Amino acid sequence: MISVGVIGYGYWGPNLVRNFADMDGARVARVCDMSLKRLELVRRRYPGVPLGTDPRELIEDPAVDAVVIATPVASHFELAMGALKAGKHVLVEKPLAASAEEARRLIEEAERRRLVLLVDHTFVYTGAVRKIRELVQDGGLGDIYYYDSVRVNLGLFQHDVNVLWDLAVHDLAIMDYVLDRQPAAVSATGMSHVAGSPEDVAYLTLFFEDSLIAHIHANWLAPVKLRRTLIGGRRKMIVYDDIEPSEKLKVYDKGITVHEDAENIYKLLISYRTGEMYAPQFDTTEALAVEARHFADCVAAGTRPVTGGEAGLRVLRVLEAATESLSRRGELVEVRT
Repeated sequence: MISVGVIGYGYWGPNLVRNFADMDGARVARVCDMSLKRLELVRRRYPGVPLGTDPRELIEDPAVDAVVIATPVASHFELAMGALKAGKHVLVEKPLAASAEEARRLIEEAERRRLVLLVDHTFVYTGAVRKIRELVQDGGLGDIYYYDSVRVNLGLFQHDVNVLWDLAVHDLAIMDYVLDRQPAAVSATGMSHVAGSPEDVAYLTLFFEDSLIAHIHANWLAPVKLRRTLIGGRRKMIVYDDIEPSEKLKVYDKGITVHEDAENIYKLLISYRTGEMYAPQFDTTEALAVEARHFADCVAAGTRPVTGGEAGLRVLRVLEAATESLSRRGELVEVRT
């Protein structure tokens, strides 16, 4: 039985509390939030769970085995480091920290104390994304040509991070898991349309060592909510639409075949291949439930999570390079390793 303390009961916190409360082999030992109004919501739904406004009390509580952090990004490092130093396992909402340097320090602390550090890259735990990884890794798509994603909606505006750190982080986490490769350089452009606020519309292009290219469009000012990703391979192509109530994932046997003219090696003949489309089946269990179970299993077995600190660090390296490129109006910036 793992006893979990949750810090933050705002937008995402209630989902985390619910999943740990409903999971066999886990219990919510304590919930902390600075808002008394939010704590009252916890009290009504989970009577008997100790509540408080001071995260230090939760972290230092001997009844808490693991700390779950669902707070603004700027507070992630301090809270996570405090929990690790107190001997607690940690699950942190995305992104892991406000910088790659902070992420490295958290990883080192977790390793030194042999504690589990998991980043809440929720989409990695969806059945659809796990199926995409399977299709990519078994070679069925052939060489991957591109990853193209649109993740837009109207709001929720964030005050501490721009739209790339809020929305594109999901696609970066998916790419990291599915492709199992890191980009070499990025170019990002964007604009803020609210005075004093971070960029609310942004376009991020990622370049890899070979011909693979990726593009992410993130937007808080769209009239509709879109969550659509295209992955193009030499043999087959994937359309992943998370908004679709059914058939979120479709695989198309479409593409091109390039032939060299026997008489002129410089002349290329391109033929188009149009085959069938099929919608593969996959596990539809709520992603957060899968992630919570995985976190508890890693704590029990002392194993590394799928979205451990290293995955969070890789995503942060790309976000830092993208932020630098944004400030330079799209100038190409290498991703540090």
